[in-house]
Amino acid sequence: MDALWEAESEAIRWLQGLAGWLAPPLEAVTFLGSQGVIIVLLVTVFWCFHASLGARLFVAVIASAVVNNLLKSVLYGSRPYWFDPRVTGYSQHSSFGMPSGHSQAAVVTYGYLAARSGRRSLVWAAVAVIALVAFSRVYLGAHYFSDVVVGLAVGGAVLWLVLRYEERVLAWWRSLDTLRWVSWLLMVSLVPCAVATAWQFGVRGDWVVPTAEWIGATPSDPAAHTLAGLYTTCGALLGGVLGFTLLHRRGWYSAAGTPTARAARFALGISVVLLVLAVERVLFRDLAGLPSALVSYVVYAAVAFWASFGAPEMFVRAGLAARPDRSTDPAEQ
Repeated sequence: MDALWEAESEAIRWLQGLAGWLAPPLEAVTFLGSQGVIIVLLVTVFWCFHASLGARLFVAVIASAVVNNLLKSVLYGSRPYWFDPRVTGYSQHSSFGMPSGHSQAAVVTYGYLAARSGRRSLVWAAVAVIALVAFSRVYLGAHYFSDVVVGLAVGGAVLWLVLRYEERVLAWWRSLDTLRWVSWLLMVSLVPCAVATAWQFGVRGDWVVPTAEWIGATPSDPAAHTLAGLYTTCGALLGGVLGFTLLHRRGWYSAAGTPTARAARFALGISVVLLVLAVERVLFRDLAGLPSALVSYVVYAAVAFWASFGAPEMFVRAGLAARPDRSTDPAEQ
């Protein structure tokens, strides 16, 4: 891989030197594929616009993130500015680079929304956003071209699978009894963590940062940070699917309402999310390695459960939302 990374680093250096003025706008563009922006988008759609669309989008995006972090945990890919100090790392990261998470998330998020809209103009808009996010990752020194290509390919595969099979999977999921769907959910959220943990502490247990080759600004323990990212997304998948399943059994939830009610839902819902994450940072900021990953799993499971079940139930009980009339609004089922 070193020969490929060297060639790609040279191309990135040339690109960065060609038009330095692009850095500020591309730093803004790259946020469209970031975890924070996409999480805000997911809860906004679910809480404020269309519950069914938001729930399906949430599951697709989080499942894609699990796949991405599992691949990162196995492939151990460098980032350009880790490998070559002459590459400017405008965007700093602690996890491995292959495949590009921003590019993959952009494909699944904006591709799904555009496909479900049925509007060609939005499809082309999604293509433009995805292309800009992918280009920004290379220009900002966060990823190699190969990272981005693989991220786009994996994202495209996930999106195709979701669009083709989500109705069948949803019908099958709803047909399961409680013991079976809980068993499946635990397996899907825990197996990736177990595989990556066994790989990092077993097969790659003697791995250390190759400082002789990676001579740039490499973090001290990218393997641990990547593992924590995987545990985070797996926890979110557990909490989100658990919450959506229980909410459906309680009669679901309608995101319809006045602009004031929608704004109040978002403000109340997101304030709890921010509070939980702030408490986590204060209480567990000194943790590292596997203990930190385990805490991330639990915390993000709780946050996702709040977003998918706790917040909608609170909205209904506070009069900010209502149960849908499924006889007249089958899309909310």
